[in-house]
Amino acid sequence: MDVPLEIAASYRARTRGLLGRDGLDGDVLLLTPASSIHTVRMRFAIDVAYLDRHFRVLAVRTMPPGRLGRPRLRARHVLEAEAGAMAAWGLRPGATVRVVS
Repeated sequence: MDVPLEIAASYRARTRGLLGRDGLDGDVLLLTPASSIHTVRMRFAIDVAYLDRHFRVLAVRTMPPGRLGRPRLRARHVLEAEAGAMAAWGLRPGATVRVVS
């Protein structure tokens, strides 16, 4: 399954993340490098997948607005999508995410 991907690789892009948006409209945001996220001041719940340096999924969580995510020690990237999207995709720990440009 191909999903439109936005990459936030600069400090400024990672800091801004999804703040100020009303939704993702089916897109996915990849924060890199990153090992934790928060949903403070966000307007909607999101699915979060913590990925290692080889893009293997370490954990998948749904986070409501106003939460702090625990840092994952081996995480190097964080994938964010609309709440429920990752379950629909069948994304689980141990799976590998393929990023294609």
